[in-house]
Amino acid sequence: MSSLIEGGITSDTMTLRLDDDETSALRKRADLEERSMQEIARAAIREYIEHHSRRDLIDGILDREIPRYAEALERLGR
Repeated sequence: MSSLIEGGITSDTMTLRLDDDETSALRKRADLEERSMQEIARAAIREYIEHHSRRDLIDGILDREIPRYAEALERLGR
């Protein structure tokens, strides 16, 4: 990855290697949405990160809060 400065905004470049089926599916989706393959790939990456970041946050909260309410949860389970 290398950093480029464009108008004061730093961006990184990378190479994404896809197999033929992945490339074909990405191209079809981009054509269907009338967007570039890059736009579709970047949106998918953002969605993946957001989804997993949310899950990590929830897991962290549950790890802290479940022990706090363990006794009450145990009583409710009886």
